[in-house]
Amino acid sequence: MVNEHALTVSLEEFGISKYEARAYVTLISKGTISAGELAYYSDLPRTKVYPTLLKLESKKLAIISKSKPIMCTAIAPEDAFDSIIHEQINKVNAMNTLVSNLKRASEESRKSRGSEEKRYFHLNANNVLGQLKTMIEGSKSSTSVMVDQWGLGLLAECKEQILSAIRRNIDVKVLVPSALLCSEHYKSIPDGVKIRLSDTIQNCFIFDDTEVLMIDSGNGKGATLSSADIIGSNQNRIFSSIWKNSMKTDYFADLTKNEAQEIYKIIHLVKENGLQHVLNATGGSKKLEHDMLKLLESNGIELKTKTLDEMIDIVDIIMQTLCSGHVNFDVNSKNITVESKLNSGHSLPWVSMIDSFLQNQGYKTRMAYKTQATKGEKVHIKISKN
Repeated sequence: MVNEHALTVSLEEFGISKYEARAYVTLISKGTISAGELAYYSDLPRTKVYPTLLKLESKKLAIISKSKPIMCTAIAPEDAFDSIIHEQINKVNAMNTLVSNLKRASEESRKSRGSEEKRYFHLNANNVLGQLKTMIEGSKSSTSVMVDQWGLGLLAECKEQILSAIRRNIDVKVLVPSALLCSEHYKSIPDGVKIRLSDTIQNCFIFDDTEVLMIDSGNGKGATLSSADIIGSNQNRIFSSIWKNSMKTDYFADLTKNEAQEIYKIIHLVKENGLQHVLNATGGSKKLEHDMLKLLESNGIELKTKTLDEMIDIVDIIMQTLCSGHVNFDVNSKNITVESKLNSGHSLPWVSMIDSFLQNQGYKTRMAYKTQATKGEKVHIKISKN
């Protein structure tokens, strides 16, 4: 059913008065009626009916009879508004032509100066989120993001836009600081987004390798930069470099924040110092496990309270994250296998960590190390109770 009130309001937006709009919509719906009936159905004051009809007649929207009582009929919409529609079309065409000519003049001016115009659009804090949602919705191939806590909070409010981008096969990559791993906002980012860790902190959103939105977390203000600006291409190169060297987080998805932060801390400590501990122990000590335990315990990581299954799960996540590998524990054969797709001793610090744990729990261990140039390395740990 047609909403007559909505039609009346719409007519008012085209420059027709409230009384004229109400009268015209009534005539359209009722057909030919008397002036008195028009006043009744359109709820017009009787003193305003005839002046209103005269105005409709002058605008070629109605016909008034010369007889008594006065009868009135609406002109069909397609006839009444045909000239108005063509007038508006002509105005739009003229405006398009004007804009095209102005654009051409601007481009020719830039070429004559031998430079491109730099375009910066500054945004106040209230408009940043809306602009971010618009730019995500408008991305055509990729969205690359570096955020701090403030930026991740904004990104978490763009869930619908991100889901839409993923459905359109947009490549969405996000770099977050390690302190935000498995935080509430981190977990609100939809599946399908590739998330990695990097402690390079800034709020930079890059769309299709060209358009850039930067946000100041200190005051919430932002600025967009177009592809004409060298800053955009530089930011894209910076992002690509950081992404290449960042840490994957795919295997942290089901962990709590505390669990994820503990594993990240283990990774950080062992990557920084673990291999040196292994080498030192191999060169001068038969108890390398104590060196590794001391390294972790001195930095607040307590592994002695873990069960063997928990320890296996921790190292398995680490191996999948860093080495595209895994850890398997065959309960029947009492054999633990630590496998890495990478060579050059990448698995040794983590093998050492498992070995230290096992010996601390009262197990005897025997290890066999295998390496193949194209298949990575594999370590078998045979365990038995003392």
